[in-house]
Amino acid sequence: QVQLVESGGGLAQPGGSLRLSCGASISIFSINVMGWYRQAPGKQRELVAAITSGGSTNYVNSVKGRFTISRDNAKNTVYLQMNSLKPEDTAVYYCNALWVGVYYWGQGTQVTVSS
Repeated sequence: QVQLVESGGGLAQPGGSLRLSCGASISIFSINVMGWYRQAPGKQRELVAAITSGGSTNYVNSVKGRFTISRDNAKNTVYLQMNSLKPEDTAVYYCNALWVGVYYWGQGTQVTVSS
């Protein structure tokens, strides 16, 4: 089993920044893919960014150039740096891990972008 704990959400103004963190209960060396998803009210959950154990990344088009996913293997933590935030980025953000063929989820952290 993998436990994921997110932190770093909150309120930001348009154009502002936030950094989300996702701590894993196991070494992230062994996790094939880790990602950040988000779900806005009334919308489906969508993949925002993902990073493989080899360090490859991919992003949904709407956040390219603004968000950066990274990992700190020593801390078993994955980050999502979010810059130039827009009101449409408002959502609950979930950390996700694919490990031994099973997907694991964190509890989610709220991000609200509003003036």
